[in-house]
Amino acid sequence: VQLVESGGVLVQPGGSLRLSCVGSGFVFSAYYMTWVRQAPGKSLEWVSSISYRGKTTSYADSVKGRFTISRDNAKNTMYLEMNSLSSEDTALYYCRRGDKLCAGCLRGSGTQVTVSS
Repeated sequence: VQLVESGGVLVQPGGSLRLSCVGSGFVFSAYYMTWVRQAPGKSLEWVSSISYRGKTTSYADSVKGRFTISRDNAKNTMYLEMNSLSSEDTALYYCRRGDKLCAGCLRGSGTQVTVSS
């Protein structure tokens, strides 16, 4: 049972990026899925969550209107489309099984997003 994130890179301010998270070893479509992030020296921050079939999504105020969460259950994959990136988005991004409140749920090892010129 695992989650593997990918897609994190160094990007310039104002740029865009898409993160992916592949789940294996469990029934992906049976779980809400969530993105969280941790910036250097800061605590873990909830970013976005998506319901089982993707019909319901929610976002932190800090990313609303810039980030889009989605999923493809046929591919056991969740995505995070990120636009208008700023230095404040620099963080290690993790995908997590479960909804926003599932703090102790299965989590991947993360993918680093660095926004810098």
